[in-house]
Amino acid sequence: MTLAQTVNAALTDALAARPHLRVFGPGTTRGGRHGVTAGLRERGGDRVFDTLPDATGVIGLALGAGLAGLLPVPELTGLADLHNGEDQVRVEAATMSFLSSGAYRNPMVLRIPALADPFGIGGPLANDNSLAVLRDVPGLVVAAPARAEDAAPMLRTCLAAAEVDGSVCVFLEPAALYQTRDLYQQGDNEWLAPYPAPERWAGEHAPIGRARIYTLGTAQDLTIVTYGGGVRMSLRVAARLAADGYGTRVVDLRWLSPLPVADLVRESLATGRVLIVDETRRSGGVGEGVLAALVDGAFVGSARRAAAADAPVPLGPAAQHVLVGEDAITQGAQALLAR
Repeated sequence: MTLAQTVNAALTDALAARPHLRVFGPGTTRGGRHGVTAGLRERGGDRVFDTLPDATGVIGLALGAGLAGLLPVPELTGLADLHNGEDQVRVEAATMSFLSSGAYRNPMVLRIPALADPFGIGGPLANDNSLAVLRDVPGLVVAAPARAEDAAPMLRTCLAAAEVDGSVCVFLEPAALYQTRDLYQQGDNEWLAPYPAPERWAGEHAPIGRARIYTLGTAQDLTIVTYGGGVRMSLRVAARLAADGYGTRVVDLRWLSPLPVADLVRESLATGRVLIVDETRRSGGVGEGVLAALVDGAFVGSARRAAAADAPVPLGPAAQHVLVGEDAITQGAQALLAR
């Protein structure tokens, strides 16, 4: 399955297992903006429904549903839409339990097609790559699966955290990878994954705050720390480096809050050279948090960043001049390996 198909299957299973689950958002019954929720209405009945295209209304409905004892899984159309309702996430959703000393909670798993499309579809009003507003909200869980193999386990973890602990989770789905099938070459289908049967779910559990580690070659020369679309790009670059005799560790953070600090520090210390591949902007991006974690973890090696420019994402091919790509990753890796 692709990442999009896996999310759809995981939501189907969640609807079957949790009668109190509600899935909604603008155009959800028609699949949403990217077709991810197609067919859920037929499987979930009136527990899957459409809302007005207004982020404040979608998040506000989720707040009330959570207080009423339901488990809401709202969907926004993209990161640009989040900024219209970010105050409700920060001031109400993620803080209600704290402000009420645990007397009230409003659990939810907020799904967002996230990060920028490298083809610049939609322009700056629809194609945003900023996560800064989410990074400093206490208690907020921010998940960012890069591939189908992680999407379902991470979504199930978020649903469980919301249901059991009352957590507010933001589930960022890299829209550019929704239908991606191949990794290294056309037709290899290396980015697809089978959807596991329920008896395998426990063994494939994805704990909050734990990264996924890939090793290529000797894995002794360079560590690349990344997430989302950066994982696929970094693996492609690492494969080319391996052909040249360099070994790379690729750390897929998976969780952007809380960051998997222990994993990224351990893997960085193993090579002494760290390239942070960040799809968000250089200022206020995830890479700043990774650098701070390395400093706090007593990392004393070499570190560089390959990040998006401090600019809105323009329309069309011009987006590739703003967003991070494989060329920038390769240049950053070569600069570190030359030291």
